[in-house]
Amino acid sequence: MYMKKLFLLALVTLFMYSCGSGDRGQLVGVKGKKWYPEKPKGMALIPGGSFIMGKSEEDIADASDAPAKTVTVRAFYMDETEITNAEYRQFVEWVKDSIVRTNLAIMADMMGETPGNGGIGEYAFMDADTSNLSVYQKYMLENYTGMGETGYEGRMLNRRVDLEWNINDYPDEFYAEVMDSMYIPSEESYNGIRTINVQKLKFQYDWIDIQAAARDKKGSRKDHIKHEEIMIYPDTTVWIKDFSYSYNEPMHNDYFWHDAYGDYPVVGVSWKQAKAFCAWRSKYLNDYNRSKGKQPANQFRLPTEEEWEYAARGGIESGKYPWGGPYILNDRGCFMANFKPLRGDYAADEALYTVEAKSYEPNDYGLYNMAGNVSEWTNSSYDPNAYEYVSTMNPNTLDDDNQRKVIRGGSWKDVAYFLQVSTRDYEYQDTARSYIGFRTVQDYMGTDVTQSK
Repeated sequence: MYMKKLFLLALVTLFMYSCGSGDRGQLVGVKGKKWYPEKPKGMALIPGGSFIMGKSEEDIADASDAPAKTVTVRAFYMDETEITNAEYRQFVEWVKDSIVRTNLAIMADMMGETPGNGGIGEYAFMDADTSNLSVYQKYMLENYTGMGETGYEGRMLNRRVDLEWNINDYPDEFYAEVMDSMYIPSEESYNGIRTINVQKLKFQYDWIDIQAAARDKKGSRKDHIKHEEIMIYPDTTVWIKDFSYSYNEPMHNDYFWHDAYGDYPVVGVSWKQAKAFCAWRSKYLNDYNRSKGKQPANQFRLPTEEEWEYAARGGIESGKYPWGGPYILNDRGCFMANFKPLRGDYAADEALYTVEAKSYEPNDYGLYNMAGNVSEWTNSSYDPNAYEYVSTMNPNTLDDDNQRKVIRGGSWKDVAYFLQVSTRDYEYQDTARSYIGFRTVQDYMGTDVTQSK
C-alpha cells in the first residue's frame, strides 16, 4: 500500500509539472530577462567590418612592419576621447577610499570596536555585527572570508559612512593613527604640507588567461588565474625625465591633479596601469549593475592595434589620416591635429603640450584625437612581422613574453609621420611617458552591427 501511494504521488507530480509549465511539451528555451544593448557613457559604437590594414602608400620611413593586409573586426564600443585626468582621478580616488576604509576596518577589528560604539567602530566591517546578516552572508563569513595573506580577504567594507579628511574632525586617536599612515613622513614634507603617499595606492585584481586555459588540456582552470597588484598613481616626473635641459616643472606640479587640466588626457601611465584602469572600470560598472539586479556588462579593455587602426580610419578606405588626407591642413589653413609641425614650431597648431580631449574635429566615427595629442596604448605586443601571421578575423598579437607594446596615433611632440593611421610604434609595458595615454573599448553584444559599404 505504501509503495502504491508513492507511485500515485509521483504520477500526480509529473502530471502537474508537465501541464502547468505552459510550454505544451514544446522546446521553448529558458526564458531569461529581456536584454537591451546599453551604450556606455562617452563611447561611440564602431560597426564591425573589413578594411585594408597597413601601409597603402610608400613606406617613407622604411620600417617594413606594416604591409597591406585585409582583416575583419567585430563591432565594439570605443571611448570618444582619450581617458582624461578627471576620469583617471576617479579611479585613484576610489582606490584611496577603499584602502583607507580597509585600514580603518582592520583597526576597528583589532580594537574590538563595532558599529554603534562611536569612533572608529563606525568604520568596522559590515559583517562585524552578525545580527543583520542573511543566512548566505553568515555562511560565506564562516566558510570563505579571511582565506588570504591578511586574514581579512572577503570582508565587506562599510561605504555608508563618510570619511573624515579634516584633521579637526577625526573621531578618535585610532582613526588618527590610520590616517597618519596614509601620508608621507613629516620629514619629507615642506611648507607645512603633507600629501598622500601615492606609493600606498595599489589596486589588486584577478584575471584569467583564456588563451592559455583553452590550450591547456591537462591543467586546471586555477592554473591560469593571474593576480595583479599595481601602483596606480601616474608618474608625474615624466615631464622632467622625458626632456633634458627643459623647464617643465609647472606640468610636473599641476597637470594631473589640478582642475584646470581635468579634461586633458592623462599621461605618465604605463601599459600595466592602463590595464588596471580597465579592470577597475569593469568592476565599478558591474558592481552597480549587480546592485540593481541588471545583467553584467562586458569587460572594458585596451583595443587591439587592428581595432585601433580600424576605428582611427573612420570608415575611410585607404585614408592616410583619420580625416582622410593626404593633407594636415584644412581649407582654412589650420592644422587638424596637435603635433610638432614645421620642424619644431610647437605653437603653430595652437598648442604647446597636450590639449583638451575634445579638441579638433572628430573622425567619421565620432572619435577625437585619433591623431596627435597623446599616443595611445593598445593591447597588442609589437612584432615587426606580426602582419605576416596574424589571423584575418579579429587579429591580435598579444605575447606575455614580449614587453614591447604597440602605441598608436602619434602625440603632441611627434612629427606628422606618426599621425598616420597605419604607422606603428611601441614602448615597453612598464614605461610611462609624458606623451602616452590610452582609451578603452568594450565588445558589443547582441545583433551584429556591420559597416555598410
